[in-house]
Amino acid sequence: MATLTVPQNNYPFACVALALGLDITVNVDSNPLLVLNIDGVQVHGESDIIQTISTKRYLSADGSSAKISLYKDMATTLSTTSDVHEINRILGELDHHLAFRTFLVSHDISEGDYVLWGCLKGYRPSQKQRMCPFTRWLNHLDSLPHFWRAMAILVDAKANAIRANKSAAGFSLGLPNAESGVVTRFPPEPSGYLHIGHAKAVMLNHYFANMYNGKLLIRFDDTNPSKEKVEFEDTILEDLHLLNVVGESVSHTSDYFGQLHAYAKQLIKEGKAYADDTDATTPLVHACSCPPKSHGKLSQMAHERFHGIPSSKRDESTETNLRRFEEMTAGKGAKWCLRARISVDDPNKAMRDPVIYRCNSTPHHRTGDAWKVYPTYDFACPVVDSLEGVTHALRTNEYRDRNPQYQWMIQALRIRRVEIWDFRRLNFIYTVLSKRKLQQFVDKGLVRGWDDPRFPTVRGIIRRGLTVEALQQFMLQQGPSQAVLSLEWDSLWALNKKIIDPKAPRFWAIVEDKRVPVHVRNGPAESYTKPFPKHKKNPDVGEKVTTYSNDLIVEQVDAASFEEGEEITLMDWGNAIVRSRTLAADGSVASLIVDLYLEGDFKTTKKKITWLAQSAARALVHVTLLDYDYIITKKKLEDGDNWEDFVTPETEFREEALADANVVDVTQDEAERIVQFERKGYYRFDGRGAEGRLEFIRIPDGRAASLASKA
Repeated sequence: MATLTVPQNNYPFACVALALGLDITVNVDSNPLLVLNIDGVQVHGESDIIQTISTKRYLSADGSSAKISLYKDMATTLSTTSDVHEINRILGELDHHLAFRTFLVSHDISEGDYVLWGCLKGYRPSQKQRMCPFTRWLNHLDSLPHFWRAMAILVDAKANAIRANKSAAGFSLGLPNAESGVVTRFPPEPSGYLHIGHAKAVMLNHYFANMYNGKLLIRFDDTNPSKEKVEFEDTILEDLHLLNVVGESVSHTSDYFGQLHAYAKQLIKEGKAYADDTDATTPLVHACSCPPKSHGKLSQMAHERFHGIPSSKRDESTETNLRRFEEMTAGKGAKWCLRARISVDDPNKAMRDPVIYRCNSTPHHRTGDAWKVYPTYDFACPVVDSLEGVTHALRTNEYRDRNPQYQWMIQALRIRRVEIWDFRRLNFIYTVLSKRKLQQFVDKGLVRGWDDPRFPTVRGIIRRGLTVEALQQFMLQQGPSQAVLSLEWDSLWALNKKIIDPKAPRFWAIVEDKRVPVHVRNGPAESYTKPFPKHKKNPDVGEKVTTYSNDLIVEQVDAASFEEGEEITLMDWGNAIVRSRTLAADGSVASLIVDLYLEGDFKTTKKKITWLAQSAARALVHVTLLDYDYIITKKKLEDGDNWEDFVTPETEFREEALADANVVDVTQDEAERIVQFERKGYYRFDGRGAEGRLEFIRIPDGRAASLASKA
């Protein structure tokens, strides 16, 4: 039995992560002594402990000792020096080294990774905070099980200390009142596809479940048969798979309809709920402390709740309420609902007798006609959370007014308590997140479906070229801020570019109706090919074949910029001198004649252009390049706005182009879909379109020009 005892105030991250990898028990102690008890021997000192554990984990691979020592020395320097220039030098070396690597040494994790990670967890220079390959390496290690657990142990220790001081824990310290074995849940309603807002919720739930060595439950909140479909359940599970999220189990609120119905009757019997037929034409399930809308007809129930007026049915007898609830259950009381008897004038209007059951005769997609009454989310959610063993319910802060209501339900039913932790809702400019409005875009044919790259759905943004890695990092960067903001898309796409750039193969493409033929007078008599790396800075991406001939095509914009006698550079070939230009009637360039000048120095030329050789042996490939605009023209739709007044007139832009023959090797494999057409941008292969053309969707790169509304 091995045990590692560590001090909280000088927490040795690397030691703990290594120990957990060997299933060594870790104890955090207020005593400042660091000691490893293993095989009947005590080992002291961080360096000796790391060496002992590393030997048992076989982390020092053949021929890697010197490299590991180098990174251990870097860690020591970062931990001890205050020289900013030295810190910047080391961080710069790490940036460069990790640009195309997953781990510091070879293809497997080594002692060097653990030691440097541990150093940076305890000592975080501000320079490290910029987005770069170095931080991607750090985030990747953070996501591995042993590293999760190492951080969770410290989180527990700090949270306990904070609770002792009666302070609240924040995002940086983890969940309040959390211990190992946390259970979180993600409860989507199967009434649409997951969008980027849901992605934040599921990723945070997944994050904390892993941090505390616990589990994440997936539960479909299927309490409204009028809106829900099996189709949406299937697609939500597929979307979670796209996000690399797998829950411990999948359940449905409908699994608990019998228990929920029994609990509702219990509330009636104890005088904590009553049946009500007050007009509730306006939906009130999610009523909060906000004033009623000034436009439209206000229902009587909404009026009474807002002004603190009790319902005329509030004081009916228990027997009457039970009878009416049974009539509702039998489908004979459609105008009635069941309300919790909490308060009529609480300052928090969410506590003013909310509806907890309502009638609905629509057949349920799972239970059919078995039920005519269904619990509201506000009633079902806390009850099922408690029944399923959820320890922490994570929800957006738009629910904050209803948090007391959530706890009231649990206390009134005397069931196990659940902690609530809320976070900021994610909003983006020019973006529609309402499932109802998104459904209307689909129904009206303004987009092709829920996976359209113009949509903020999970499958839409992934189809547009956003990587799951970028999405995960972005969500975790949001931190504990509670401010409700409309975020720009630029930072997310810029982060995505950092991830895709080191591994996206480089190809060339020229727009068909803008191509200009070029004759190379001293070019090769016959076409030939030559291998080139697909990515000059990352040979692991593989090789491509470049074709050379005396007949080329170039872009009109390049040709129009040339002057006769000018020396230019043909990328991946050499320099050439423009000898003559032929102009068309409209002033555009109709053709060019050039001479190769391979002894020329590319450093002296201002224009370095892409080109494509015309060769019967390796024919050019017809492709379609697609780009998209935002689907609405207003940054943020306000209450009362008619969304149809702000629909962008044109949102899809197609260009037919010719690409080099290498693009036929691009596959449907997600890891190999993203490419760069040099001097054009990053694109994601979307499959074959009309006439068998390969279609590529342009990926925004975070720059203002690529993200501005084209409308």
